Parts: sequence; structure tokens; C-alpha cells
Amino acid sequence: MTNICVLFDLDGTLVDSEALCNQAFLDLLPQLDLPLEQLTEQYRGKKLAHILIDLEQHLNAPLPPDFENTYRLHVSKLFARNLRPIAGVVTMLQQLEYTKCIASSGPLQKIKQALKVSDLAPFFGINLFSSYQINSWKPEPDIFLYAEMRMGFSPQQCVVIEDSEVGISAAKAAGMAAFHYLPATSTIQLDSTVTRFNDMSLLPRLLAQHSETVPR
Repeated sequence: MTNICVLFDLDGTLVDSEALCNQAFLDLLPQLDLPLEQLTEQYRGKKLAHILIDLEQHLNAPLPPDFENTYRLHVSKLFARNLRPIAGVVTMLQQLEYTKCIASSGPLQKIKQALKVSDLAPFFGINLFSSYQINSWKPEPDIFLYAEMRMGFSPQQCVVIEDSEVGISAAKAAGMAAFHYLPATSTIQLDSTVTRFNDMSLLPRLLAQHSETVPR
């Protein structure tokens, strides 16, 4: 067994899904007058229920009663046609020798579809954990604590790979090392306890360096 376990977020970290998820809002809500880029950054990593409340406030009108189901079906169609891995992810995963899993805020069905469509499913097998399994969402730490318990590691042995601030907050609350994947153009300021990187090809080396600091 390796001495660390890598807990990957999914949306925006392994698969390029954040824009697709927010494009679905624009497709289904033609009255929504916000640019895709703003929606993507504003809602990155957020719980869908909170996003829907925010949309209702912005539109000053309730969403249709069945909107969540309609939205999830539309996202599924967009995934089937357009979902791709983040650049460099496949090569990165091929190089990693550490135990790894998915710890995502999304429903398990969405996780499985995203991994299948992007051809990433073989890298994770059954090691898939969803906030919907425990009814707790980031920035609460529970999904990461649940994943590390199921994987048989301690928080000190876990490294979380995230693209969102709420995910990084959850990792820190869980007592885990946090690596923040951000585009080179991002202006988000992070504290010194978080490792920031903008290229997935860098991750194997960063994890190897971190592994040397973790007791075996």
C-alpha cells in the first residue's frame, strides 16, 4: 500500500464539465442575462440546491417545479456529446502510483457518467464517493472524511486535488493537504498552506515531493 491516498474532485478538476453545467442554465433559462464565464466562476463547486436558490433571486421569479430534473437531464445530454478530460489528466493518471479515489459533491450517477464518457472510469474502479451518499456538501469536510475512512487512510495521509475554493476549505477542515488546480490566469489568492498548480503534468512530481513528508 502507498503511504498517501489522493482524493480527486471531479468537475473542473478531472473533467472539463463546469462550463457545460452552467451552459445548461443558459439553455434552459433564456431570460438569464449572465455570461457563461461569470456563471462558471460564481458557481464553481457549489451545491446545486444553493445555485438554484441564487438563480431564483437573480431572476426574481421561481424556477419551474421540475427544473432540477430537467436540468440534470440536459446536463447528461451535454456530457454525452461534449465532455472531455482536463488537458493532461489521462497522462497524469497513467503515471500515478498512489491509491486514489473520487470525492465529489455530485450525484453518483453523474460521477459514473462523467468518468465513462471521458474514459477515466478504469483509473478509479469502485472508489467513487458522493456527497449525496452522506447528505453533506463542501465546504463541510464530511465527504473527504467519509472517503478516507472507506479507503482505509488517515486524514494526515490524504491529499485532496480540487479546483474550487469550497473544496479547498473542506479539505483543510478535514485536516488534509490541499492542492488547488487553477488556470494560470486566475487571480485567486491562496494562503501558504495550499499548493497551487496550473498544469496536470506537474501533479505526479508534486505528489512525490509531498509523499516524502508523510510517514510510511
